[in-house]
Amino acid sequence: MAKSQQTFNKSEKEKKRLKKRDEKRKKMEARKIEKEQNDGSDNIPFAYVDQFGNLTDTPPDPADKIKVKAKNIVIGVPKQEDMDEEEFDPIRKGKVSFYDNSKGFGFIIDIEDQEKYFCHVSNLIDPIEENDKVEFELEKGPRGLNAVRVKVI
Repeated sequence: MAKSQQTFNKSEKEKKRLKKRDEKRKKMEARKIEKEQNDGSDNIPFAYVDQFGNLTDTPPDPADKIKVKAKNIVIGVPKQEDMDEEEFDPIRKGKVSFYDNSKGFGFIIDIEDQEKYFCHVSNLIDPIEENDKVEFELEKGPRGLNAVRVKVI
């Protein structure tokens, strides 16, 4: 006689398939009963957003509506305005917080605003080491402001 083709794994898959079918049928019947109880009216609850951005179940008051002209809407990122030369001191003072000679870069902390600026070996006038007091200028780089023309005080 030949061995049965019904394995444990096949029977488990069949049980899962039948269970899934039964659950789907029960859900469908529950939806039908719920629809009959609501008298067939499809009342879908609405959610409104008030002027503060909160979700509410009451519609907003038309008197509170603000009209915005299409020409006043700015699409995109506004351009960064250049700093005035009078407010901006081109030569800054700082302290070298980290510098690696083998890799050729480091970071300088500005004394005035405690900001950290990147410094590359190509932008050095004098050789620097950690904890040196330096003078430098700022220049916009690909990832933000960089310290350039760095010299030891």
